[in-house]
Order: sequence, then structure tokens, then C-alpha cells
Amino acid sequence: MTASLNVTPRPAEVSMQSDESASKGEQLEAAEREAAKQRLLAQAEADRVPVDDTTRAVPDRRWRRDQR
Repeated sequence: MTASLNVTPRPAEVSMQSDESASKGEQLEAAEREAAKQRLLAQAEADRVPVDDTTRAVPDRRWRRDQR
């Protein structure tokens, strides 16, 4: 059986380790946000109706003539 050593890291080492993990976590979150943004933009582009395919609304005032 091997003896395990209980070594406490120095405060500077703890700080560096937590900074690195926080930095990695922030990088992962930023990458996830960017991927989500790209998915939303791709979906919006897929759902977009081109201007040429839309019809212009023309007011129909004939119904007002009948109401006079």
C-alpha cells in the first residue's frame, strides 16, 4: 500500500488553478453562446421570406362605398 501525502497547495497556486478553470469555463460559455447565435441566425435566414415573394397590401376601399 502506498502512503498518500497530504500536500496543500500554496495560495498562489490555488489562485492560478482557479483562474485557469474560470478562464476555460468562460471560454466554453462564449463558444456555446456563439454557436447558439449562429444557429439562430441560420434558422432566421431559413425562415426569411424574400422581398420579391411578398405582396404589397393594397387598400380595398370598395366596402366603404356600400356603407354610405
